[in-house]
Amino acid sequence: MGSLPLELFQPLDPDVFIKESHAVVDFIADYYRGIEQYPVRSQAEPGYLSKLLPDTPPIFSEPIDTILEDIKKDIIPGLTHWQSPNFYAYFQANASTAGFLGEMLCSGFNVVGFSWISSPAATELESIVMDWMAKMMKLPSMFLFSGGQGGGGVLHGSTCEAVVCTLAAARDKALTKIGHDSITKLVVYASDQTHFTVQKASKIIGIPPCNFRVIPTTAYSGYGLTADAVRSVMEEDISQEFTPLYLCATVGTTAIGAVDPLLELGQVAKEFGVWFHVDAAYAGSSAVCPEFRRYFDGVELADSISMNPHKWFLTNMDCCCLWLRSPTELVDSLSTNPETLRNKPSDAREVVDYKDWQIALSRRFRAMKLWLVIRRYGMAGLMEHIRSDVGLAKHFEKLPRFDDDDDDDGLKMNIRLLDAVNSSGRAFMTHAIIGGRFVIRFAIGTTLTEIRHVDATWRLIQGIAKGLLLADHS
Repeated sequence: MGSLPLELFQPLDPDVFIKESHAVVDFIADYYRGIEQYPVRSQAEPGYLSKLLPDTPPIFSEPIDTILEDIKKDIIPGLTHWQSPNFYAYFQANASTAGFLGEMLCSGFNVVGFSWISSPAATELESIVMDWMAKMMKLPSMFLFSGGQGGGGVLHGSTCEAVVCTLAAARDKALTKIGHDSITKLVVYASDQTHFTVQKASKIIGIPPCNFRVIPTTAYSGYGLTADAVRSVMEEDISQEFTPLYLCATVGTTAIGAVDPLLELGQVAKEFGVWFHVDAAYAGSSAVCPEFRRYFDGVELADSISMNPHKWFLTNMDCCCLWLRSPTELVDSLSTNPETLRNKPSDAREVVDYKDWQIALSRRFRAMKLWLVIRRYGMAGLMEHIRSDVGLAKHFEKLPRFDDDDDDDGLKMNIRLLDAVNSSGRAFMTHAIIGGRFVIRFAIGTTLTEIRHVDATWRLIQGIAKGLLLADHS
């Protein structure tokens, strides 16, 4: 129930803030020190927490120590530990000290920078940091504020938001030409490896699900989308009086890290007059290393590019970069100008108002977080981070010996193996279906993962596989 308050209610007392924030920082540091003691994937059963917590909120305040103890006792057992060095599932969402400190500053200032005047530094730092990131990735100058060609960038919370916004801009641009009644004729194109967020975003902005084209890929193309396949589907749609609208290419698909050929696809997009978006959420961070920039050849043909520093760039959730060749097209689609938000700099169009670059009005000071990461680690440190993870992946690639056993017994064995590894609590991996085959994914990228963890996990996989085979033949 808590205790009866005896002092004046002061929820933002600086002295209390110092004391209690220290307690929380110590708690998190201890969590990271002991993170390997926890099962990587939570072993909790559905509904576990409602059995542990009271069904009514406390009337009076409770001390922070009591709350932290409850987190340790009740909440941590229900966490899947994404920062565990033995987490190889889904995609990396790596954290860092600088990312955490940047998040503290973001939350501490707690500004709502929807327009320049609502917090000038928040807007201007974001524009500067977006140019910094673009320069680190060697993106064409047309995507930079400082490029002098009308381009620029914005920080969103996720790729889904970036895709929704660019799809909306593409839709409105197209409907202005062909009439708003023609929305049922617009078609969106992606591959069978493209993240499902593009299909979800298409539905949100009003594209009929039957107008979303999933174009098959093959092992021959490395599961990348081919220009010939896209051109063929677009030509067929045009013959049926549909209007090609939006083509999404990917640099680093979630399932297997496939890369679409941007140059060839960009040329097709230009030929058919469609919006060309490059989704580099997963592997975009690698562009800071010169040896990986070849995967971005042709990016100059894109209308928009997105990548997620919160995946592989040591920037704690959430942080998604979106660059546009022509931000005006996005602003035309998303802007509003209510009287309550009007001011001289905005009316004079002297400033960027990021509320017109996103779905929501309110927005966080994400630029502070990314700025801190870049400054604290520098380009050299960030390149070392990327190369280290690539090195670990190459090391793991040499360990397994694969066969081509595609029969039902092999499929069932792999499913059982994955379930057994994850149930052990000592590692967590996920699967994908690639070319009709069940594939166990081993996604390296957690900040704390070292070569010893990779080797230990491989020994775990071998041991469990041998045990399953022995059980089958006993």
